[in-house]
Amino acid sequence: MTDQSPYIRPDMKAFLDALAAMDGPKIADMTLEDARASYVALHAMADRPARDLAVIRDLMCPGPAGDIPLRLYDPREDREPGPVITFFHGGGFVIGDLETHHSLCTEIAALMDLPLVAVDYRCAPEAPYPAAVEDCEAAARWIAASPEALGRPATGLIPIGDSAGGTATIVIGQQLAANPADVPIVLQVPIFPLASEAENSASIAEFSDGFILTQSSMEFFDAAYQADRNDARGFPILGDHTTAPPTVLVTASLDPIRDSGRDYAKALADAGADFTFIEMKGITHSFTNIRQAVPSTQADLERVIAAMKFMLGDN
Repeated sequence: MTDQSPYIRPDMKAFLDALAAMDGPKIADMTLEDARASYVALHAMADRPARDLAVIRDLMCPGPAGDIPLRLYDPREDREPGPVITFFHGGGFVIGDLETHHSLCTEIAALMDLPLVAVDYRCAPEAPYPAAVEDCEAAARWIAASPEALGRPATGLIPIGDSAGGTATIVIGQQLAANPADVPIVLQVPIFPLASEAENSASIAEFSDGFILTQSSMEFFDAAYQADRNDARGFPILGDHTTAPPTVLVTASLDPIRDSGRDYAKALADAGADFTFIEMKGITHSFTNIRQAVPSTQADLERVIAAMKFMLGDN
């Protein structure tokens, strides 16, 4: 710990104190089924209700190991050709699915006034690395091809994701730069991603426990997912950043993997990439999914949306 306590917003502190008072088991001490159920329960308790949208429809697309479940969100029934947001959920590539991030996906689609397709990629340990990112890439390429089932011609892709989904967002940006899809990535939005090794960072030392994401849960996810530490698909800091698409990169100041996101910001800057970097102060990992319990984080999400619109030239 540092000598000076970090700044914590009052509503964030109240939520962390409430979680601590519950004194529940740590994810690392749970069965896989209980860990996944706890993630659903956390978001159900802490996130805002889902928005009503004109279109919320489940789809499938072909993947490397069978069909990949998707969910289309759109505030409009009919849509002219334009960008399509591709959403990859968080959860360490182990927990999380279409339901855990349903409310967040409705919010992003509504605030951006764009179609969004959420990807239910395969998770570990049943399907360890690189299954998740292979599914994310396959889904992105399918969306880029403007299939009739989507009903919305894509002129560009906007990959976005939180945590593990933020990592996948960077990976897909690199994969589609090396081997382009039918339309380009016009913007990528990794939110509190794990881009580089975090185990020896200052942020994991300072926020290893008591700030939603813990060091023990990260070790649990890592053991299940088994990412290759020498492959950019596992740790995208190893990839080519000179070809990065325009980027909105978001970190949280109380996040144990904050410094990994900062590492990626430095890599983008060193490569001369076009990017906006925002570090949200006084909040934790997963702030995008606790907007009911920590009301100030709604404004943080809206700040991300504003940055996205700015980078797209829609301002």
